[in-house]
Amino acid sequence: MKRKEKGLSALHLAMLALGTVIGGSFFLGSSVAIHSAGPSIIISYILGGVLVYFILYALSEMTVANPGSGSFRAFASEAYGQGTGFVIGWVYWTGMVLAMSSEATAISILVREWVPDIAISWLGTFIIIGVTLLNLLGASKLSKLESGLAAIKVITILAFIVIGVLLIVGLFPGTAAVGTGVLTDENFFAGGIKGLAGSMLIVMFAYAGFEVIGLAASEAENPQETIPKAINYTVFCLVGFYILSVTVMLPLIPTADINEQTSPMVAALNRYGITWAGTVLNLVLISAILSTMLAAMFGLGRMIRSLAADGLAPSLLKDNTEVPYRGILFSGLAMLLGLGLGLLLPRVYLFLISAGGFALLFTYIIIMATHIRFRKKYGCPEGKCRLGGFPYSSLFVLIALIGAVISMPFIKGQGTGLIAGIIMIIFYSLCYGGMKIYRIFHGKAGRSESGYRNYKSGLSTEFSEELSDIIEKQQNEGIEPHVISEDANASKKQGDA
Repeated sequence: MKRKEKGLSALHLAMLALGTVIGGSFFLGSSVAIHSAGPSIIISYILGGVLVYFILYALSEMTVANPGSGSFRAFASEAYGQGTGFVIGWVYWTGMVLAMSSEATAISILVREWVPDIAISWLGTFIIIGVTLLNLLGASKLSKLESGLAAIKVITILAFIVIGVLLIVGLFPGTAAVGTGVLTDENFFAGGIKGLAGSMLIVMFAYAGFEVIGLAASEAENPQETIPKAINYTVFCLVGFYILSVTVMLPLIPTADINEQTSPMVAALNRYGITWAGTVLNLVLISAILSTMLAAMFGLGRMIRSLAADGLAPSLLKDNTEVPYRGILFSGLAMLLGLGLGLLLPRVYLFLISAGGFALLFTYIIIMATHIRFRKKYGCPEGKCRLGGFPYSSLFVLIALIGAVISMPFIKGQGTGLIAGIIMIIFYSLCYGGMKIYRIFHGKAGRSESGYRNYKSGLSTEFSEELSDIIEKQQNEGIEPHVISEDANASKKQGDA
């Protein structure tokens, strides 16, 4: 696959990641976590930020070593076998498709507040088709649009932080200084350890989506330099914005007054007569969810391309073009089916979308488990260890993530997610087993592209340069590529002799 356009910059990748992460789960869903934990929610956001830091830098090490298409799925195939790569790829894809189809429904419900007569089915369909078509424009054009939408979210969070600080110190017009405000009368661990543990799971969902950086690595400009920079930007902005906004919010409103029906930002500002915030945040929430859907579709298309390239998806989905048109269209169609399922069988749909959070946690568990094996086998890429404290740091994150998954049944609404997630893993494991049996009986051997990449990257620099010279020379003479490879090997053997 040849890239026609200039690759994505570190800023483009960071904005793509922020576009995926900062969505409805932060602007609205975080209210559940804050209500559950009380002021101790700040601990959850700090711990969540630490886990995100470790996961991103683990992903960075592996991506710098092999910035090909497929990211964590390809790494898992290399570390634990093609079966693991198949399961994690399809579980991640399924979870994200279901989650994004529910996001289309969420936007439709928000829009109906202004246009009550519009049907959710039609509006949701229009949104999914629009997101799909925009992704077909390619990474360069999409990154510009995504950067604009992500900037709206970032500016909104910064504006809330500034207004909150002004309220606290008494510089907001017509309002006395809040100071420590309601924090003086609140129990720091209002929800106890159980409330803190429950909020931790929701906070991790609020942070989820940053793995899109790895999926975009193959389209980055100079990935060895760009990916680490993008991850630095993402960690700094994401963790900083989340922690600062929650810290500013805590003195402004009792956590017991925050509920899942209203954004905690809106509730906090309404308390001080800033009622226009609700309308503004509603518009921002719509753009935030659209931004999340655009970035998620970007990753889904590339995941399907990677699976198809390794023979782990129908050959019809193979796509060697710069933009994975088939993977994007296939994912868009799956979202439309998910939307239809939600309208026809809402109970079944709610059960399935509850697995979305599990799919993300499962993905991060596989990333950390893969990193442990990767570091033991290959060491630090280019001699630079981006994740310090190995293996204790990786083991700490792995245990914490497994603990989060195990705790799902003890948190209201999350038990079904664990059940649905386990069913997904079993289903795709059986699919892989069936695929292997089919290939054995039909005499078809599966070849893993990820294994080929690692073999290719293991060639010596000297041979790579020699091979490049031979290719260039013979291409000028009009020789076909397969002949080039044979002549190159013959030349290498002759030189060795």
